[in-house]
Amino acid sequence: MCLFLCAWLFSNKMRPEEEPPLSLEEAFEMFYEGISNNGPFWDHVSGYWKASLESPEKILFLKYEEVKRGPSVCIKKMAQFLGQPFSAEEENQGVVDEIVRMCSFDHLSNLQVNKTEHVVHISHNLDIIINNSVFFRKGQAGDWENHLTAEMIQRLDHITNGKLDGSGLTFDS
Repeated sequence: MCLFLCAWLFSNKMRPEEEPPLSLEEAFEMFYEGISNNGPFWDHVSGYWKASLESPEKILFLKYEEVKRGPSVCIKKMAQFLGQPFSAEEENQGVVDEIVRMCSFDHLSNLQVNKTEHVVHISHNLDIIINNSVFFRKGQAGDWENHLTAEMIQRLDHITNGKLDGSGLTFDS
């Protein structure tokens, strides 16, 4: 649900000014029907989930909520996955904690470059100037509850459970 909400907000920020914004309801129906930049969300994520189970040495599968709950644990998993585990000395010196701090939403979103700089995105032969700040929102899991209707939440839960049934993959709702 977070993915849908963030994708909708981001796409509206990325649209050319002459295009009208996409309504939440219209975006929801498109997402629900599997229309998105990466194809149907459930096919995309379940494909990587399955591949991570079949080849755990090649694909590390982490969920946003998991990273938010335990960033240090996830940093250690990533280092191990990349074949560069932290030594006991590095852990004792606070290297993991410093990486967590430097990669935190608060730190990155407050860097001057992300407040004042921009990138140029070329779309349909138009140069679109995009402020780096557009890549940051709240950095909180669960904000979808403040935007989606009860019916939208119920429909997403239903389709997600159906599409991922038997895979072992679950999402916090």
